[in-house]
Amino acid sequence: MDSLQIGALGAARITPQALIRPARSVPEAAVVAVAARDRARADAFATRHGVPVVHADYAALVDDPALDAVYVPLPNSLHAEWTVRAIEAGKHVLCEKPFTANAEEAQRVADAAAASDRVVMEAFHYRYHPVVDRALDLLAAGTIGTVRRVEARMCFPLPRRGDIRFRADLAGGATMDAGCYALHCLRTLGPGEPTVVAARARLRASDVDRAMTALLRYPNGATGRMTCSLWSSDVLGVSCVVHGDAGRLRITNYVAPQYWHRLSVRTATRRWHERVAGEASYTHQLRAFTTAALHGGPVLTPASDAVRTMRLIDDVYRHAGLHPR
Repeated sequence: MDSLQIGALGAARITPQALIRPARSVPEAAVVAVAARDRARADAFATRHGVPVVHADYAALVDDPALDAVYVPLPNSLHAEWTVRAIEAGKHVLCEKPFTANAEEAQRVADAAAASDRVVMEAFHYRYHPVVDRALDLLAAGTIGTVRRVEARMCFPLPRRGDIRFRADLAGGATMDAGCYALHCLRTLGPGEPTVVAARARLRASDVDRAMTALLRYPNGATGRMTCSLWSSDVLGVSCVVHGDAGRLRITNYVAPQYWHRLSVRTATRRWHERVAGEASYTHQLRAFTTAALHGGPVLTPASDAVRTMRLIDDVYRHAGLHPR
C-alpha cells in the first residue's frame, strides 16, 4: 500500500487544520472522501479542499471499501458510536479529543480497538511535537530533581453562546474541550497517574461549565492543578509548569507549539530557554498515524490511554458537583 486512504467523517472547522493541510506534507496520507449531515456542506467542503469523493452520509463513508482509515471530528457525543462503527468496518481511526463523552464509552471503544488489529488514535496532536519529548527527556534526566507540583492551563475565549461546545446534549463544556488538554498534559509530564481531589466549576448553564479548576494528587505525593476555560477572566493561557525540588520546567503554548512556544528551565545554577524545531503538531500526528497504520509504528495516544484521561474528566465533573457528560 503506497498511501493510507482516509475519509473525513464530517466537515468540521478543525478538519482543514488537523487533516487536509497536514496531508499535503505527509506523502503516505491521502484524504479521498468526506461525508457530512448536510450533503451541500459536504459538496462545498470537497470542492474547496480537493476531496474527490462525497458520500451521502456517515454510514456510507464508514462502509466504503476503498477507505483504509476514518478521521472523526464529530461532536463529542458521537465519537464513541462512530469510532466503534469504523473499527467494526475494518478501518483505522483518528478520533478527535475528547475521545468520547465519558469513561464508560471510552472503555467500550478501547475494548473494540483491542479486539481488532486496527490503529485507534486519540488526536492529542501536541503529544507528537518534539517539544514534549524534549521536556520528558529533561525530566527523566533529573534536571529539576524530584517533581513536586505540576500546573497545566488551557484557557481561551469562546464568546459564541450557541457554539456546540456549550451544549450538554452534545457532551460539551470547558473541561471537555479545553480541560482535556490540560489533564492529558498533567498525565504526560507528571510523576505517574494522578487522581482528582477537588474541583470547582463556573457555569454557562445549569449543567455546562464555561471554566473549571481542579486539584489533583500523584502517587508520590506531588500535587497537580488544572485550569481551563472557554469564557472567564482567564482570557488566554496555554502553559504547563513542572516544579521540582531542584528547579522548574515550563512550556509556554504546549498545545500548538508550531505557532510559537518556549521551553524554559530554571535550576539553582542555570537558567535557559529553548525553541524545539518541528513541523506543525498536526503534521507530526498524521505522520505518526499513517506510520502506525502502514508500518506498525508506535502510537503515543492509543484508546487505552484515552480511557485514563476520560476517567479524570468524569471525576473532575463529580468533584465539581456536576454529572459526567
